[in-house]
Amino acid sequence: MTSEVSGPRVVNLGVEAHRQTIAIRGDTLGGERLRTTHAQMEPKASPAPVVLHPINRDSHVHSVSPLDAILFISALAISLPHRVFQTVPDTSMNILDPQGPIAAADKTILIDSIAIMLAIVVPTIVAIFVFAWYFRRSNIRAFYWPDWEYSGRLELVVWSIPALTIVLLGGVAWIGSHQLDPARPVEGTGQGITIQVVSLDWKWLFIYPDQRIATVNTLTVPVGSPLHFQLTSASVMNVFFIPQLGSMIYTMNGMVNRLELRADNIGDLQGISAHFSGDGFPEMMFDVHVVSQTDFSSWASGAVRSDKVLNAEVYRKDLLKQSTTKDKLAFRLDEPLLFHDIAIQAIPPGPGPIEAVNIGVDNVR
Repeated sequence: MTSEVSGPRVVNLGVEAHRQTIAIRGDTLGGERLRTTHAQMEPKASPAPVVLHPINRDSHVHSVSPLDAILFISALAISLPHRVFQTVPDTSMNILDPQGPIAAADKTILIDSIAIMLAIVVPTIVAIFVFAWYFRRSNIRAFYWPDWEYSGRLELVVWSIPALTIVLLGGVAWIGSHQLDPARPVEGTGQGITIQVVSLDWKWLFIYPDQRIATVNTLTVPVGSPLHFQLTSASVMNVFFIPQLGSMIYTMNGMVNRLELRADNIGDLQGISAHFSGDGFPEMMFDVHVVSQTDFSSWASGAVRSDKVLNAEVYRKDLLKQSTTKDKLAFRLDEPLLFHDIAIQAIPPGPGPIEAVNIGVDNVR
């Protein structure tokens, strides 16, 4: 029974609510079923009236303002790329620090794509906090339409913005993929250098046919010169990638791919294999040394006089077998057509990573 008084609303919990017999059917205690009657439930005296006051939930719960949430998310979005792409302390694989025109164009595409996607992500995140704040229980201005079903204008917004985003992302990817065709020539200030690349298990062989030299797991290039890469694989499919020069590209057995790059700054970079290829994959990295034109000529002149000779026999015996090495080897190239013979499989390819099961881990390492 409820009584109304002036001022706050008072609920009087009278005895009339307890005068009905309530049977509680539950567990059995001592073989007898528990039963409660109105005589047991009827209170001896009416309790004190309970006054219900409006509850201000904002005063009990520590709330975060939408502005604070937006600032936190913005700071997180700014700091994440640095932590994700800063892979090593010396920035030798930081894709946000390009050292050539191809890598710079890749960075532009990456940033443009992120900006286009953030045009949807940021408003959506902001809307979450705005809706949660506006439709809080204590906001008497918020309203609810239980019979609402359709809004043409809302549907237009919901579908047009994602469609526009897809069109913009597709345009960036389409234009960028044509402008950054791996085989498209790149202009430079010096004489072009032809480098033939062979991915092995688990190392990289670099052949300089014009200089008559070859190296393993180390690549030296002159600054500013167009770099003409010809790439193949002597085993399974792999991926050649120098993050700060750009454009990773596959190496495949029995075919040759082309890649055009240029390094604009003198320094040391890092190259990697970007495709899992077996037990030695983690060690399949190579050093990239960008030097001046004079230093490159001096380095090539010294390497061509090396006591180590690379020919088909040495290649089959020492390089083709599955192994990892931390030595940066340099050879005098004795067979200028060695890369050609590897590409057309005149020299049979390696057995592939599955052979590691048979030869043992000790031999692989």
